[in-house]
Amino acid sequence: MSFTRTWTVRFSDTDPFGIAHYPRMIDAIHETSDMFMESIGWPFWELTDEHGVGLPLVSMDFDFTVQVEAGDDVEIELTPTVGESSVQLEYRATHDGTVVFSGTEHRVCVPVDGDGGVPVPDELRTALDAVAD
Repeated sequence: MSFTRTWTVRFSDTDPFGIAHYPRMIDAIHETSDMFMESIGWPFWELTDEHGVGLPLVSMDFDFTVQVEAGDDVEIELTPTVGESSVQLEYRATHDGTVVFSGTEHRVCVPVDGDGGVPVPDELRTALDAVAD
């Protein structure tokens, strides 16, 4: 199972050549993770205040394989994998059945008052695993 959303590429998302500008594609990726976390009941903006932890991004690796243009609908699929103190978000984006980009984000669970990794809270783990299965 996974989380999927549609990103419609807007004119403002394109560069002077009329193709989606890569920083806007990165924005779409981050927006997808925001929407995903909200959909499982753990919005990023509530993690620190309500649960005392954060999931900062520590690395990302993406391959952009096909250009998309304004007006294109891109299906972005996100699948989480939960480690002991980290979460990997795997992305696969398609337009008209063709993969346009894919990659991963790695996030680590940290306490608000510290800088080292801590175990992913059990309730968050359960919510993430429910999507991963």
